[in-house]
Amino acid sequence: MRDHDAGRDGRTTMSHFGDPHPTPHPTDVDPAVLAALLRRHGWQRRGGAPGRYGRWTPPGPGATATSLLVPESRAYPDSDDLLTEAVTALTRAATPAAREVLLGLAVPSDEIRWTRDTPEGPASFNADDALRAAARRTLLAGALATRARTGYHGARHRRAAAALLDDVLVGTTEGGRHLTAFLPVATARPLAVRLHQALYAAREAVDYQRATGGMDAFDGAVEAGVSRELTEALIALVRGTEGARIGVAWAPGAGVPEGCATAVEPVEFSAGDIPVLREAGARYLREEPSVAVTVTAAVVRLRRSGPRGEGSVRLRVLGGAEVTQVRTRLDEEDYRIAGQAHLLGLPVRVRGRLESRGGFRRLAGAYGVVPVEVEEVERDRLLKALQENLDFFEEACGGDLDGE
Repeated sequence: MRDHDAGRDGRTTMSHFGDPHPTPHPTDVDPAVLAALLRRHGWQRRGGAPGRYGRWTPPGPGATATSLLVPESRAYPDSDDLLTEAVTALTRAATPAAREVLLGLAVPSDEIRWTRDTPEGPASFNADDALRAAARRTLLAGALATRARTGYHGARHRRAAAALLDDVLVGTTEGGRHLTAFLPVATARPLAVRLHQALYAAREAVDYQRATGGMDAFDGAVEAGVSRELTEALIALVRGTEGARIGVAWAPGAGVPEGCATAVEPVEFSAGDIPVLREAGARYLREEPSVAVTVTAAVVRLRRSGPRGEGSVRLRVLGGAEVTQVRTRLDEEDYRIAGQAHLLGLPVRVRGRLESRGGFRRLAGAYGVVPVEVEEVERDRLLKALQENLDFFEEACGGDLDGE
């Protein structure tokens, strides 16, 4: 996901759908899909010849000054001409409603819509930014749930989840109150389905807690995709509002996913749900167990307070765990082996427990460090990468990695 702010701080961002994207060719347009998209994005049918074509006008003031003639089907003799004129008119229109329809035609997409009930008045940049950030966190939580069903992901699966968001496009926010994301069916439908199921499960779990005082429903909700990451995203969405809704609309030309309803009502959350969501998030964090792993990793940094004894090591994970880096403490012998492997450009294999505390970024009880032989080409690549970061090699320097 990328947007107009992409790359500033390295965060996962979203692509703005106003950026260049394919324009659908009129011969590829299904009239029924076009009509469904027009209706979905606020266009209204105002007459036409029944069974032949309809006249559609856009939402907003002065809408009747512009209209599209859309055939009911390709059986209508002039359907190609009408569809060509309709697509051309949409490309020339400077309204979000037109761009949204064009995008849905060019890239069949499921849509996720966020709506926040905020006080009337001029919107601030902060409101827009808060909505974009909450939407980003919601999508990332859904993407993480496609990788694993767990109450707390931490740093695990982040790379794969972020890759799933690469093709997601979003529109502009409307006064910090409305935002739509377009998830291409070909690549991101699993994300749309999982997020849809997770949102309903979260709503049911919150209702159960508020009715009974019990948190048990959140345990079962994990299987549907609910996690600490999702509860935090929902808290960010509703904070400072009178309520917020998230709705899913399936791509009209792709059919409804198996096990999902055709008409999907938005899921609503309110500020009154925040205490329950916060308690659920803390519960997920507290109860997620550590994981026994054997990781293969490149040593990228070493530090200890003197020439002898144990020391701290940072490892870039190559395999064995769904995280990119971990930190650990090694006894004197394992630390020496790790240092030698670092100088030779060899990865190491090490065992330990990946701790949930700290987001699964720490390997506790690490032991059994052994160098791993690699092919010459791979070794040269590792050496080059590590030599570019020689400043990380701080043998016998002051300070401690664990305190950073």
